[in-house]
Amino acid sequence: MNEDRIKGKWKQLAGTLKEKWGKLTDDDLKVAEGNSEYLAGKIQERYGLAKDEAERAVRDFERGL
Repeated sequence: MNEDRIKGKWKQLAGTLKEKWGKLTDDDLKVAEGNSEYLAGKIQERYGLAKDEAERAVRDFERGL
């Protein structure tokens, strides 16, 4: 799913993201608003992952949509 489609369905996806990564806050998701780089950065910060691990997790999530 490309980034434009993700932005269009962001409100629906935000719930799924919170289920997968519960440490993300509503504010994190509101600011991310479909920005995969920001989202990966927040996942990296909240879960203590390496940058490449967080980016891979976001890519894997996007592929699963």
